[in-house]
Amino acid sequence: MNIPNFTNQYLKGLIEVLKTFNVVQFEKIVELILEAYDKGKNIFVMGNGGSGSTASHFACDLNKGCCIDLDKKFRMICLNDNIPMLLALANDLSYDAVFEEQIKNFFNPGDLVIGISGSGNSENVLKAIRYANKNGGRTIGLSGFSGGQLSQLVDVAFVAEVDDMQKVEDVHMIVVHIIMQAVYGTLHRTTDIGC
Repeated sequence: MNIPNFTNQYLKGLIEVLKTFNVVQFEKIVELILEAYDKGKNIFVMGNGGSGSTASHFACDLNKGCCIDLDKKFRMICLNDNIPMLLALANDLSYDAVFEEQIKNFFNPGDLVIGISGSGNSENVLKAIRYANKNGGRTIGLSGFSGGQLSQLVDVAFVAEVDDMQKVEDVHMIVVHIIMQAVYGTLHRTTDIGC
């Protein structure tokens, strides 16, 4: 493999995906997150594999990065971070139940639930989204490819429209970082972010 050529091709492909970045859907996501913050609502986020890493990073960026110097804090919980709970639920019920069952412990109407799934078809994510929809929650989905079922279930869907899981995950991480800076800038009334 010619590494420089491959690298240039990969980056060119990623740039093409970013050219289709849906700013309208992105703005709706930021609005829902700020609304949850203003109303003191819980925000739940979850994913599997690489999407789980993105979910964990997302919770860190909002909980610490956006408001460490503010009295009011985000109430964001990453549902894939508690490994013993995940294993217990997967073992005793099923892996499909690991996120929905955790939400049941803390969920209140009006809470925000964010599902991240590259394919948009991870059943454990879909079950948690369905639970939130049924019980008065607001929902956001980050997916890729053609959006999968997740994009059809949520209030606001952001789809990285590319048939390449790594590029989908790249775009999702970029979305998380732009959200973090947009939220920080809004809460601090600044455009000079550089967190």
